[in-house]
Amino acid sequence: MKRVVLKNKPLVEAIFELRWKLKEIAPLRHVDPQYKILIGRIYDRISKEYPYHEQLPSAFMPDEMAHYMVQHRFRKDKDDWPLIQLGPGIITLNDTDSYVWEDFEKRIIKIIDTLFQTYPNSEKELDINSILLRYIDAVEFEYNKDDIFKFLNNQMKIVIDFNEKLFKDTKVNYLPHDFNFKYSFNSDNPKGIIHLSFARGKKKGTDALVWETNITTTSEYIPKRKDEIMSWVDEAHNLSDDWFFKTIEGKLYERFK
Repeated sequence: MKRVVLKNKPLVEAIFELRWKLKEIAPLRHVDPQYKILIGRIYDRISKEYPYHEQLPSAFMPDEMAHYMVQHRFRKDKDDWPLIQLGPGIITLNDTDSYVWEDFEKRIIKIIDTLFQTYPNSEKELDINSILLRYIDAVEFEYNKDDIFKFLNNQMKIVIDFNEKLFKDTKVNYLPHDFNFKYSFNSDNPKGIIHLSFARGKKKGTDALVWETNITTTSEYIPKRKDEIMSWVDEAHNLSDDWFFKTIEGKLYERFK
């Protein structure tokens, strides 16, 4: 299928996340000794493009309890997207309706460059331990009226089958009150794991089918250099893009295009 920019794309949020190792000072207590310096240095580099700063409530937690918890957001303007999030050992890029891969990719490159340029003694002290590319999509669905299992089967090629005997001669309704399922598969290109999940959720306050495509690195194959990280990200995008269009091929594709 030819890749196109969908006019009615189901995207809720696109997320790039990078994590690095922290220093353990006690069991379950970790800190980033460079974090306080890093906040100011990063803001100096990105303030022209993301001048609006939000300090989250998590910023007031003790450092040793806030590991991998975002504490600061940087936006173009209040409530505007895309945005950058920063916390001890973690930096993310998030976008919504304005997402286009070519733009998102350029912003990821800038974030990686900025992190490596601003983290003190990054060549020795910055030890990447996790990379993630995650897409959250949603399509409105009336759960009390329509059969979600038929929808998944007919429009997304996802087959979930229950034993009919579970419902026969009982007063249990076949239409699920709630559901949430997830599959994970090892990937060789990129090296890591791809997680695919489906759940009942909301889209702008309306009942919806929410599905996520989440690709993460595994510990034995974590890229360390900037060029290796971007190669991994490009491969992760190619895989998630391929799975997305194969999943919506047919009626959903016509609906979203």
